[in-house]
Amino acid sequence: MANEFGHDSVRPVPKSERSMKFFSTFSLWVGANVVVTTVFTGMMLVPDLKFTTAMWIVLIGSLIGGIPLLLSGNIGTRTGLPTMILTRGAFGHRGAALPSAVNTIVLIGWSWVQAYMAGLSLDHAVQFVTGYSNIDLFVIVTEVFVVLITIYGHRAIEKAENIVASLMLILSVVVFGYMFTHFHVSKLLTMQTSAHPAVTTMVAFDIVIATAFSWMSSSADYNRNCASERTGMWGTLVGYTVATVVAMGLGATVSGFSLLGHMTQTYDPTELIGSINPMLGFVAGIVIFLSVLSTNVMALYSASMSYLAIFPKSKYFLPTLIMGILCTAGALLKDWLLNHFQNFLLMVGTLFIPVVAVLLVDYYLLKKSTYDAEEIISGEKKVYWYSGGINYMAYVAYIIGAVFAYYFTYVHPLVTGATILTFLLTSVLYIVLMKISGVSIYVDKADAVAEQE
Repeated sequence: MANEFGHDSVRPVPKSERSMKFFSTFSLWVGANVVVTTVFTGMMLVPDLKFTTAMWIVLIGSLIGGIPLLLSGNIGTRTGLPTMILTRGAFGHRGAALPSAVNTIVLIGWSWVQAYMAGLSLDHAVQFVTGYSNIDLFVIVTEVFVVLITIYGHRAIEKAENIVASLMLILSVVVFGYMFTHFHVSKLLTMQTSAHPAVTTMVAFDIVIATAFSWMSSSADYNRNCASERTGMWGTLVGYTVATVVAMGLGATVSGFSLLGHMTQTYDPTELIGSINPMLGFVAGIVIFLSVLSTNVMALYSASMSYLAIFPKSKYFLPTLIMGILCTAGALLKDWLLNHFQNFLLMVGTLFIPVVAVLLVDYYLLKKSTYDAEEIISGEKKVYWYSGGINYMAYVAYIIGAVFAYYFTYVHPLVTGATILTFLLTSVLYIVLMKISGVSIYVDKADAVAEQE
């Protein structure tokens, strides 16, 4: 059974076994995004932008980015399938192996960054209270907890996220409350912006949108367990938006107050508060620790689902354990990870915005919101076989979209950012290629629904 210890799989989750209602979905997406990497992203916005401008960009960008996020997750709710196995519908039964492999690697990279930042914050917290410091130890402790939760599968993650998300929101209120009473909010609101900002309004908007896209390669992994489409969509949108505003707002606030206090710019409330009040610094460190714990659990789980999408006959437990060890080892690269974080975030957009565009267009427009879940798993009828198991039109659209994203992100950056343009270009290109080539297929909706039930 899929929900037993170490037995999660890529097979469709039956509706009778779907346990996530609104609060569970909301909590899961809060746990996913009240995370240190999102806090770090918020730091990059201030003082290049005014604090109020940054927060409006975060709110609007989160709402806009949340729409394709909930749509991609909703495919999982409708079919009961995880994200990377769903890409078989667009890329072909064999063609989906490439995005699945890339997703596995990227998620391990996410886990590296987050585990190090969690170990760093926990080290600061413990050091403020006890004087003891050992970053490597706290990185390893973080990842041990991550692996222990993840190997129990989705049900354990769901329960953990309910608890962790509630604690993080409560502790975040405490941290915000202390900062806003101890420091001068008026000075933050009137703080001078950078004379030569590296992050403009449009670049900031692009970064916020890219943050939403970074979760789309995993969204169906969790939302396939939602009890209903309405629950999944509202829980995802509200949870993601609240979490992103809280996390990026925390990073922007800490960044501003640290500079106003003539400190080195930081995203970490543990550093800002801990030097003044060690116990509240410890609380702030626990917020960061819990945030990474919850998000790394999701990253490791999705990496396992991506691996199983390539090797569906493998057991869930073993690759999860091996990748957990790799995540721990990579996190010990330490400062190298932070120095390359922004480039990594942009790389995620380059690699996965075109994948998401192809998947959403294929499902909602070309396949009329219908995939045959059992056929995607088995491939017996060759419905999603295309040419030798690969949809070359999807690959052409993906490659052109990825090259466009790379060129206008790294070589010739656009003042508007490349995220939305990449999504639109890939979407339109894929539709045109599929229409011209004549390989577009339409699954009989009645048969597909009957299969899913």
